[in-house]
Amino acid sequence: MPADPPSLPPTPPGAPRVDDGQGAVVAERQAQRTEPPRMYQVVLLNDDYTPMEFVVLVLQEYFLRDLDTATQIMLKIHHEGRGVCGVYTKDVAATKVELVLAAARKAGHPLQCILEAA
Repeated sequence: MPADPPSLPPTPPGAPRVDDGQGAVVAERQAQRTEPPRMYQVVLLNDDYTPMEFVVLVLQEYFLRDLDTATQIMLKIHHEGRGVCGVYTKDVAATKVELVLAAARKAGHPLQCILEAA
């Protein structure tokens, strides 16, 4: 008994078909484009109780800012009421918010950190 010829893999719906001239139909692959992930900014909010030194320490430890940059962000938070610490993907930003809030609670400070769409 002769073996059946190998069958072609199923063609995805909507894929263009090309006739190769020998009676077989070949499906062309289309490159799929993925969108880059949405970005979110981590924002520290000002309060009247958290020491400025603690805010600088948080910026250095969790956002890897140097002393000068951390001090500038801290002063922006102090004067304007809020300051952006960094822009990250959603999971990374949410993790950083939780780490900052945990550190503030552990140190006994009411520092607030939020996540916003960038």
